[in-house]
Amino acid sequence: MCTRAAFIVAVFGFVASGFSRTARANGDPERVALQVQSGDGRRTVNAVETQDAITLDGVLNEEVWRRAPAAADFVQAEPHEGQPASERTEVRVVFDRDALYLGVRCFDATPSALIVNDIRKDFTPGEQDSFEVLLDTFADRRNGFVFVVNPAGAKSDTQIANEGRDVNTSWDAVWAVATTRDAEGWTAEIRIPFKTLRFEPGTNHLWGVNFSRRIRRKNEVDYWSAVPRVYNLYRAGLGGTLTGLPDASQGRNLRIKPWIAGDTTRAVGAPSFDAGGHVGLDVKYGVTPSLTLDVTVRPDFAQAEADEQQVNLTQFSLFYPEKREFFLENSGTFYFGDIPRESRLGNVRFAAPEEEMLLFFSRRIGLTSSGEAIPIQAGGRLTGRAGVYGVGLMTIQTESTATAPGDNYTVLRGRRDVLGTSDIGGIFLSRQSTASGDYNRVYGVDANFRFHRALSINSFFAKSDTPGVTDGQLAGKASVSWNANFLHTQYSFLTVGDNFRDDVGFIKRTGIRKHFADVGVHPHARANIYTDQQNAEVSHTNHAAFSVFLENGGNIEFALNPRFERIVTPFKVRPDQSFAIGSYDWNEYELLVETNHSAKASLSLDLTTGGFWTGTQKSTKLGVIVRPSYHLTFDTALQRNDISLPFPMHDFVTNLVTSRIGYAF
Repeated sequence: MCTRAAFIVAVFGFVASGFSRTARANGDPERVALQVQSGDGRRTVNAVETQDAITLDGVLNEEVWRRAPAAADFVQAEPHEGQPASERTEVRVVFDRDALYLGVRCFDATPSALIVNDIRKDFTPGEQDSFEVLLDTFADRRNGFVFVVNPAGAKSDTQIANEGRDVNTSWDAVWAVATTRDAEGWTAEIRIPFKTLRFEPGTNHLWGVNFSRRIRRKNEVDYWSAVPRVYNLYRAGLGGTLTGLPDASQGRNLRIKPWIAGDTTRAVGAPSFDAGGHVGLDVKYGVTPSLTLDVTVRPDFAQAEADEQQVNLTQFSLFYPEKREFFLENSGTFYFGDIPRESRLGNVRFAAPEEEMLLFFSRRIGLTSSGEAIPIQAGGRLTGRAGVYGVGLMTIQTESTATAPGDNYTVLRGRRDVLGTSDIGGIFLSRQSTASGDYNRVYGVDANFRFHRALSINSFFAKSDTPGVTDGQLAGKASVSWNANFLHTQYSFLTVGDNFRDDVGFIKRTGIRKHFADVGVHPHARANIYTDQQNAEVSHTNHAAFSVFLENGGNIEFALNPRFERIVTPFKVRPDQSFAIGSYDWNEYELLVETNHSAKASLSLDLTTGGFWTGTQKSTKLGVIVRPSYHLTFDTALQRNDISLPFPMHDFVTNLVTSRIGYAF
């Protein structure tokens, strides 16, 4: 299928035709033929320089847009992979001394049917019509910046690394867009300042680039440089080439953000309020075009979004994602450990995190296990690239409190590109108490290889160092996966020693060996098997499912989940109820339904029934999203667990309701 797609790109890429007279009357540029393949067989588009000012108004009526060649002849990934796009899309690239501009023309035979349901910053592109561009500014075919717009002018931006294995959706760039709609479709005019991007200075730049358009009512996804349906735009290695860029300057990349905050508090029963004040400073400096230094003094995390509540009926800690801005930016640089499985299957809204082990988990810094804040005195971070090397250095100092001594946290991460889209690297993590000699250190190496387009091999090995511990401090993982249109299969093996300890990481459980197998051929089957270090089974979760994907983007899944758990210490499911030491097995039956998320109202439903340790369970997870307009969104989720247990234990019910109302200006 990939060969066929490449043939379609090559054939259709040489076709050139003019816009209709009506389109020209509306200010659209003439279509200009372009050289569609470079020496390495990639599609190519040339950027054109302008000395004149460009008015960002969503109308491509400046003279330079007529001179710029068009990147056109998009190819479908969905629903008919390899076929020409059902609607015409053309993209032109121009630049001046300060910024890169994209002129995007999305023709549509039925423009009144465009779907726009959100204009918030960082909207969800998959739920509406949208256009995306990937800029691989180092042309390393693995890292880049993604900018997304919809017909209403909403914006979303993302940093990607290692072809999408590391995705940072919290990256916020400075850029602008203006859009218009007319009788022939919609137009976007995008301005991206060069100082927003990282790239090596010099003449005759070659950047990697790819463009994608989503036509939501048709559930259609089109690419300029063809991408198989099992992947997405983040696969930078499948992109084309952008030529003609100048010796651009990123300027002085220095940003200083001081802050001041005040508060008054009064304890219950106290006669008066106590006033307090806080000051702090954040500094960002571009050390080189590809290395950025961030410094924070007494950072303020008051604006961080609150954690979404979860109900825990397992033996293990729940995974809560990082939401503090300082730790989110460039977080992919420090990623080491489990890589979430690439899969189109499953209910996204209620899917559990795939992470079993993350060597670096920033929520361990400045937060207690219960989520209470520990003040941070200061911290610094250096991230970026030096040639074929990706580097990251972070150090944070926390204050001493009545319940926790001050600690210094240090993380050093290095990675080298090898064999095209593969990499090898290492990591060092340290927590050192400033009040005593207590410490914990972890050393790790990893290797991630991609062969062909579908075969991936990932592995890591780590050792912890804790005072007074001499053995059982090793951990490692190896996995191999094949991800193609018809077949997805993966096998992985994880081992974690009894005494492996990582005070700067997330580890679900220690003293185990985990076997994971997944075969996806609609229906698909999946199995997780855990053993202890002597290979005695302690847990398994198997999953056999049949999934139906609807043309409008909805899906239905029926699943059987056989479970087994062996516990060596009593497990408290509630403060007053415990399961005794022993082995337990049961079956769960699951129905998952998702309706069309681009509709004005959409629903996600997850029903589970069957066993639960020694008893039975009925679990309902319901999510409803209502969008009266693209300004207003109501989002409500309900989770209910009805647990029945035999005497002398007693039944119980848990209920969790979360609601959000969003209004975008």
